[in-house]
Amino acid sequence: MDKQNEHLETLTEIRSMMERSSRFISLSGLSGVFAGIFALAGAFVAYKKLVSIDILNDVYRGRGSENPGFSFYTFFIVDALCVLIASLAVGCILTMRKAKRQGLPVWDNTAKRLFINLFIPLAAGGIFCLILLYHGLMGLVAPATLLFYGLALLNAGKYTLHDIRTLGICQIILGLLSSVFVGYGLFFWAFGFGVLHIIYGTLMYYKYEK
Repeated sequence: MDKQNEHLETLTEIRSMMERSSRFISLSGLSGVFAGIFALAGAFVAYKKLVSIDILNDVYRGRGSENPGFSFYTFFIVDALCVLIASLAVGCILTMRKAKRQGLPVWDNTAKRLFINLFIPLAAGGIFCLILLYHGLMGLVAPATLLFYGLALLNAGKYTLHDIRTLGICQIILGLLSSVFVGYGLFFWAFGFGVLHIIYGTLMYYKYEK
């Protein structure tokens, strides 16, 4: 019986070593929670801006008779960048803390593969959103961000926790729905980047870190 338990422990240890060598498992669930909070804050600021200039039902649908102008787009780009920078900063800090606690390197070959597979769809999506803004199609920006972000998570899921692929699929579904109900894109965006991140981060925290 003791030998059987010893063999099981050895197999478990080997499996853990293989998983650590092939997957980046230091992502912190709390980083998802904070990213969701920042996204909800950014969405609230964007909503207040749209309401204040009284074009929520016109320009955001891409049906406005006038172009809102460069300053209008600049505001939303800055808002989105603030959310992104805050999320990345907190995510990096929490991930480094978790990696240190686990005794794992933060930046190894697995982390590099994860970054590349995540970055390419995100970069393509960012450029595509700028093109949409250039053509005045602001109503399609929210669906595009959700779609490309979901594809990025799905693509990067091979190199980290499998649960992230579920989040990616949910983001893709929301992106497709948002492209149909264009006038409600901001609310879909807030739910995808805000609420889903908080739910996902909380579940991951209690599943892997608690």
